[in-house]
Amino acid sequence: MTDGPRARDARPCRAGRGGGTVVIRQVHIAGPPPRTGADPRAEPGVARAPPTCQAHRSAPRHADAAGGTSIPGPDPILDLPGQAWFDVQLMQSDSANTEAAVTPRRGRPRSEKARVAILEAAAELLLDRGLSAVSMDAVAERAGVSKATIYRWWPTKEMLALDALFNEWAAATPAVRDTGSLRGDLLSLLRPWARLAGSRPYGRVIAALVTEAQTDPDFGAAYRDRFVEPRREQAREVFRRAIERGEIPADTKIEVALDVLYGPLYHRLLHGHAPLNDRFVRDVVDTAVDGIMRGRAGRAG
Repeated sequence: MTDGPRARDARPCRAGRGGGTVVIRQVHIAGPPPRTGADPRAEPGVARAPPTCQAHRSAPRHADAAGGTSIPGPDPILDLPGQAWFDVQLMQSDSANTEAAVTPRRGRPRSEKARVAILEAAAELLLDRGLSAVSMDAVAERAGVSKATIYRWWPTKEMLALDALFNEWAAATPAVRDTGSLRGDLLSLLRPWARLAGSRPYGRVIAALVTEAQTDPDFGAAYRDRFVEPRREQAREVFRRAIERGEIPADTKIEVALDVLYGPLYHRLLHGHAPLNDRFVRDVVDTAVDGIMRGRAGRAG
């Protein structure tokens, strides 16, 4: 062995039991410790690996020539296998640490396209067959998904039916307009709803959901939260605006007024004894508004 460093070009190295081939950078092999008066132009920061892990852990660390990861300082004993082992371990460790730091954890994202397909398939089956004849298998087949995908979102077919109905009606219900009057606002709110509800056999779907809500308290709470309350809140806003305009008294019993409006509409939708049309909606609105106005006049007199 000669004094001074000796260099070998980079070469592939078979590392560990994994069998992967890793190309290591140029390796420097050092001779004995430098003597006093050694050539000061010797290459700084030469990578010299100890032959054992213990020596590696206890050796001082210095920045390499490229300014990269710090590595152990010079060691008087070095052979090619030891240097290659250390280089491979250093490269694998750096790579693993970098990946752990910059790679985010990835979950399995839910497919919005699949969700929409499931809701549309469920709505069509509900309207064609009714809730009792709908199964998760039938919905999965029509939507082109697995049953596992459906159960990921909906634990029961009743919950799926509720969301399917909500999705259908939310997409077809326009925003409530401020017409400047209580009567105009109520007609703007209720006419589109009545037209949609009467356009297809929604009555039997709602009847099945109401039946389930009466027997399953958890589903009943979900039904009122997802389906009943959003429509009542829209109507509440109409009455609040009328109160702010001074059109109706501030002490108007809004909840009673909502029942007076929606009660007749659902009565016709569920029983089907008479048409649910624009004329009926107008008659209901006129009756409700006239009653509120007469009550105001009576209190004023």
